[in-house]
Amino acid sequence: MTDIKALVMECGLNLYDTEVANENGKNIFRVYITKSGGVNLDDCEKVSKLLSPIFDVKPPVNGKYILEVSSPGLERKLTKQDHFINSIGEKAKITTINKEKFEGEIIGFDNEILTLKTDKENLDIKFDEILKAKTFIEW
Repeated sequence: MTDIKALVMECGLNLYDTEVANENGKNIFRVYITKSGGVNLDDCEKVSKLLSPIFDVKPPVNGKYILEVSSPGLERKLTKQDHFINSIGEKAKITTINKEKFEGEIIGFDNEILTLKTDKENLDIKFDEILKAKTFIEW
């Protein structure tokens, strides 16, 4: 497997996550990148130009695919512990493995425990009990 994280770091950026999606019958391999101060189009182009020839030799998925490089966006999935740590102070929607849904501000993440400040209370949720999580912006 290609070390995408190391390659992205060569461009002065951080790998946030990767994702394989199927949209309209087409496989899409997405690479999400971040950097302090935000990602711009030139950053995405730089990573795409670095990864494309490597993926031509060692494809990241079977069959035809489209490579997309972008920032994870303001409203982004939280799937790794680092995602939660780096999102402290942001609002998030959390679904647990028990299908409970919570909304609030991430105020901490320590020892694999997410602390979420809701309208009613501060909740501690174990990382391995989180089914889905996503940041959101209140407009």
